[in-house]
Amino acid sequence: MYLLGYDIGSSSIKAALVNCKTKETVAVVQSPKSEMEIHAPQHGWAEQDPETWWDNICLATRSLLEKTAVDPADIKGIGISYQMHGLVLVDKYKRPLRPAIIWCDSRAVEIGSRAFQEIGEKKCLSHLLNSPGNFTASKLKWVEENEPAVYGMAHKMMLPGDFIAMKLTDEISTTPSGLSEAMLWDFQENKPADLVLDYFEIEKNLLPEINPTCSIQGYLSQAAAEATGLAKGIPVAYRTGDQPNNALSLNVLEPGEVAATGGTSGVVYGVVDRPVFDSNSRVNGFAHVNHSAETTRIGMLLCINGAGSQYAWVKHQLGQTGVSYAEMEKLAEVIPIGCDRLHILPFGNGAERMLGNINVGAKINNLHFNRHSKAHIYRAALEGIAFSFVYGMGILKNMGLNVQVMRAGNDNLFQSKIFSSTISNLMQSRIELIETTGAVGAAKAAGVATGIYSSLSEAMEGNDLVMVYEPQQRESAYDDAYGMWEKELEKEISK
Repeated sequence: MYLLGYDIGSSSIKAALVNCKTKETVAVVQSPKSEMEIHAPQHGWAEQDPETWWDNICLATRSLLEKTAVDPADIKGIGISYQMHGLVLVDKYKRPLRPAIIWCDSRAVEIGSRAFQEIGEKKCLSHLLNSPGNFTASKLKWVEENEPAVYGMAHKMMLPGDFIAMKLTDEISTTPSGLSEAMLWDFQENKPADLVLDYFEIEKNLLPEINPTCSIQGYLSQAAAEATGLAKGIPVAYRTGDQPNNALSLNVLEPGEVAATGGTSGVVYGVVDRPVFDSNSRVNGFAHVNHSAETTRIGMLLCINGAGSQYAWVKHQLGQTGVSYAEMEKLAEVIPIGCDRLHILPFGNGAERMLGNINVGAKINNLHFNRHSKAHIYRAALEGIAFSFVYGMGILKNMGLNVQVMRAGNDNLFQSKIFSSTISNLMQSRIELIETTGAVGAAKAAGVATGIYSSLSEAMEGNDLVMVYEPQQRESAYDDAYGMWEKELEKEISK
């Protein structure tokens, strides 16, 4: 028996098959091979055709079946992970009315900011755990104000994963986790957020039926079976956004556990057991995959724009042609902790939410031509990104997140010993690198509602542990270097 997982990104669709008994990944495929196009009709806009996601779901599924020769009748459940914060509107015939407004579209910023002030900051934070900001509800209000004819024909609003679930099952539904990322879930009332719906004058019947994140959310329709090559009747049994799903995939489910990624941007996602919020809105809180009215599990999401993008810049601008990250690491390893007082602020990728939406830029501090080499810059770049993670986790710690263990995928920055050891030693926390993907995690999670596994914890047990970084006895060199870096950052923030 097998489980099938999808990860619907803005770049591509990934599909994975997992063996139910062994939990081993049978295969993972991607469609398209190149990136899906993102349209920008105006500055700051970002749109995609939802049917493109579906077309690539079908292509990826058929490719996966061909690659593995698995009998579709042996697939017992489907799980879905998807790009967060998008908006899809469909008419009564379940046809998209306009391109999806996706996560990186900024057209609704002013609408959300005005709502935050007029509803009341304290009320929004205590009920939503966030400002309405540039999230799905604000995007829906933008459509109502700017495209009234489209809004008038809308039968239901959905998140990207809801749309794919609809295409698979011919049923329209959403989840509390999805509504929380849309700023449409009230954590105090444990139901859709009337304070937002009423303020925006959104018809409540636009919201789909609500299903638990892990539950039977419909069965594969005949039309979907024909389009994908799958067997009719397979249950769709799990659905959530990509960041909660990434945490799930890394078996981050309980308070004190943290998932992290160190790609182009950095993400820290920690789990707490009570609704908390940051009064400065530097951190977003969402219903985690195992959240319920009885057992509170909130995922606190902190994003760092200046992460892998900074180190890639250093590689391309300062490295020799063809130099690898492994070679840069080898050079940097001979440089002592703190890089002889050379520090880099890595925030060169726009305004940083965790810094209060201030754009401090990227800066090299204390550079001495007679003391510092290329290797110093390599190490300072890695340390600077690690310090930014530690700075962000300090915000989470002040909100009540006691970081006990951090888990990350076995990719990008966390493969660097310098980077991971710096975080581990400063936070005095264990870091585990795990071999998994979002599509694999979604597949395993689908095994819970279908009865194959008794819990999400059981479903995620046995992940391939690739590397462990244990904190060493506290080294003053790390504290001294971080302290100097933080002072430089605070100077920039206070300008």
